[in-house]
Amino acid sequence: MDGRKFRIFIAEDQTLVRESLRAILVSHPDFEVVGEASDGMTAIRSVEKIKPDLILIDLNLPKMSGIAALRSIKKQVHEARILVLTDDDNENYVTEVFRLGGNGYCLKDVTGEELVVAIRNVLSGKPYVSASILGNFLHVFLKTKKENFWGPLQKLSFREKDILKLIGEGHSIREIAEYLYISRRTAERHRYNIMKKLDLHRTADLKSFALENGLVSKNSVKG
Repeated sequence: MDGRKFRIFIAEDQTLVRESLRAILVSHPDFEVVGEASDGMTAIRSVEKIKPDLILIDLNLPKMSGIAALRSIKKQVHEARILVLTDDDNENYVTEVFRLGGNGYCLKDVTGEELVVAIRNVLSGKPYVSASILGNFLHVFLKTKKENFWGPLQKLSFREKDILKLIGEGHSIREIAEYLYISRRTAERHRYNIMKKLDLHRTADLKSFALENGLVSKNSVKG
């Protein structure tokens, strides 16, 4: 683009996908893969140290959602460009990504050539949305503008969404406290507040809610 080498970080939980992405990127002399992470929390810690030019991030990451990780990353490395790479074509998520400071939204069914086009667009300061969802995304955006798309989830704080995601994945309160560097008592208080806000009464109900509302997928649930 301008003779420089662009440093790219990959946040993706599937090993095969990460390897494929790395192979595509390193085939271009102006791209350099400077780090990888398989979960949201590792991505946040790594990006803060590495400070890449661009972060490729999936929405469905273990331990912390890609949405929550994106929000934290923008606070830590606000100049970094973020391109979401996901198989979720929900236009509501597209809007949320851009609202939080993301720079592009690309579906995983694109070709390697299309992915490179998306990366170059984002690196040059242009927003990017996969052509297959662009029309519907614009329709939703123009219809609702800045309304919150999370439905019942809008009642929860970002921290509570992270904890609900971890509960949905099957993690215990002790594990959640360790992952988020908080006390067990604090984690329990968050769980209580989530139940109260959502009018749910059992951990099993929270797990079902997280799955039904797209915070977790069946593949990410423990056991």
